[in-house]
Amino acid sequence: MFKNPFSFEGRIRRLEYGLTALMYWVLMILVQVLGETAPFLFLIILPAIWVMLAQGCKRCHDVGKNGFWQIIPFYSLILIFQQGDPEMNEYGFPPLRSGEMNKRSLESEIQSIGEKPE
Repeated sequence: MFKNPFSFEGRIRRLEYGLTALMYWVLMILVQVLGETAPFLFLIILPAIWVMLAQGCKRCHDVGKNGFWQIIPFYSLILIFQQGDPEMNEYGFPPLRSGEMNKRSLESEIQSIGEKPE
């Protein structure tokens, strides 16, 4: 969990997306409340927005959509509750079983060497 929070590639589960959204909103509330007494806190806003967009993009990938879908109003609520694709899609393997699936697909590729195509 949280291996590449700044990356826009791959897939993440609902839990990781939900925790990211929760931390983002808590951070934004703290910046609003403490912003007048500590003006340097605005420097935190840009990396936080980047992380939230990256995590949203990866969550869109998990449900089989392009990352631009997250700009639709209230689509983030759908991302929190919608289950991801259980199988591999164009964005990669499911996040929960990616290591197991990669190993299985590599083994099947190795075994298929030398076999005649059907």
